[in-house]
Amino acid sequence: MENVSVKAEDLRRLIRDVAQIKEILAAEKEEREMEEIELTEWAKNELEEARKRKTKVSHEEAKKIVLGK
Repeated sequence: MENVSVKAEDLRRLIRDVAQIKEILAAEKEEREMEEIELTEWAKNELEEARKRKTKVSHEEAKKIVLGK
């Protein structure tokens, strides 16, 4: 087997890159898991009723109502 010479800085860069790749993969896995969560029957019914309402509220308006701002 052939001896390979590796510079310390190259090794540090490789370790940093692997850590970054692990973070990206973990974030993607978490995102996929969040997408797979199914709504409860109560939430499905609430969503269906909300979609039937004629009055629409924007996300910003809802935040103001909920947070009292």
